[in-house]
Amino acid sequence: MSAIKEKSLKYNLHSWSAQGAIDPTVITKAEGIYFWDEDGKKYYDMSAQLVNSNLGHGNKAIVNAIKEQADKIPFIGPGFSLDVRSDAAEAIVEASGLKGAKVFFTNAGAESNENAIKMAKQYTGRWKIFSMYRCYHGSSAGAGMLTGEPRHFANEPGPAGFVKYDGPYAYRAPKACKFENEDDVADFYLELLTNQVKYEGPESIAAIFMESVVGSNGILIPPAKYVKGVRELCTKYGILLVCDEVMAGWYRTGTCFAFQQFEIEPDLITFAKGCTCGYVPLGGVIACEKIAKYFDDHKMMCGLTYSAHPIGCAAAVATLNEYKNLNIADNVAKQGKVLGQLLEDLKEKHACVGEVRYIGLFSAFELVKDKQTREPIVAFNEDPQGLMNKIIGMLKKEGFYTYSHENMIIVAPPLIITEEELREAMGILDRVMDSVDNMIK
Repeated sequence: MSAIKEKSLKYNLHSWSAQGAIDPTVITKAEGIYFWDEDGKKYYDMSAQLVNSNLGHGNKAIVNAIKEQADKIPFIGPGFSLDVRSDAAEAIVEASGLKGAKVFFTNAGAESNENAIKMAKQYTGRWKIFSMYRCYHGSSAGAGMLTGEPRHFANEPGPAGFVKYDGPYAYRAPKACKFENEDDVADFYLELLTNQVKYEGPESIAAIFMESVVGSNGILIPPAKYVKGVRELCTKYGILLVCDEVMAGWYRTGTCFAFQQFEIEPDLITFAKGCTCGYVPLGGVIACEKIAKYFDDHKMMCGLTYSAHPIGCAAAVATLNEYKNLNIADNVAKQGKVLGQLLEDLKEKHACVGEVRYIGLFSAFELVKDKQTREPIVAFNEDPQGLMNKIIGMLKKEGFYTYSHENMIIVAPPLIITEEELREAMGILDRVMDSVDNMIK
């Protein structure tokens, strides 16, 4: 065992893990879409780390912006105006397309959602917050209660008022459901949500949260009719629509924000990850004009020591410029088509691949024991044999780095990936799925 790993195991607590069962890889270099371990092994970063390294590793423009800001003013309290704070907020508002909007900066996605909860409650005077099953909004106290999958269990019992609803997931819908098309899917799930809103009392509901495209829980892409229907439902009852763009934002789906795919405008937008590509922590909440104006005359009860951190804002300005300079939207459109076809080929070839879902360079596929019954390769919240970890380990051994959730494998590479790199990496995935096919025989 190397000295670095030994020290890590001695002093670090690692996320989402039984500490005695982990074996962290020591990384010594990262560049572009690749990183290398201490033995010199190269990995394709096919999840862009935690779907945040959108521009890959070692982007010089971002690094130089960080260096320059560190030399100039590395920190000043959030109550002061600063050029990079103004520039970052302006660029983010312009990217959202929401005229008259303003930004409250945070440090990460969970904090963004925490503060969106508070803003929604303050603005509406209501106390209930709806969020979707099979979503992830963070693991802190409030964001963890928004989260609609097993990672929120440790937060319970939490504060009153958090209500879960079922969002569109046709592949795992009740067996009695017979959907002919996406409109049927939208109508079914909208009826469920509408009924729930009525029974919970619309006058008590402050906000409905939704990941514009569900991320780590399987890249669940809602029908456009559903998203528009939720927007109409919120408008009808004076409920705020909060779109969580922490993972789906910053060109991951092809547009700057995923909600732009559905031609709606949220009331609040939460973001993080790709706004700095993880080079330094930064997140935030974009508040639409009516909410921003409300806080002209009402004290906004949100505050953080590192809100609008100068180095984070400098990194954000550089990152947003790089998205344009590198024509990232065009590359996502081009490589997204390639990725989609490769995933469809994977589904056609392999008995273990059930459904594939993709939008831009944001994708996942489900591993099943049987395509006809759709029985997942591991049961929900159960994997006693560690089968998914084994499969992820097989991929990693071959140089394909990503992560899984339940029976799903995420494929979300850096947005700078080339067709050649994409085909090479997916070739590794294809070969490993040959072995998984043999596991289910």
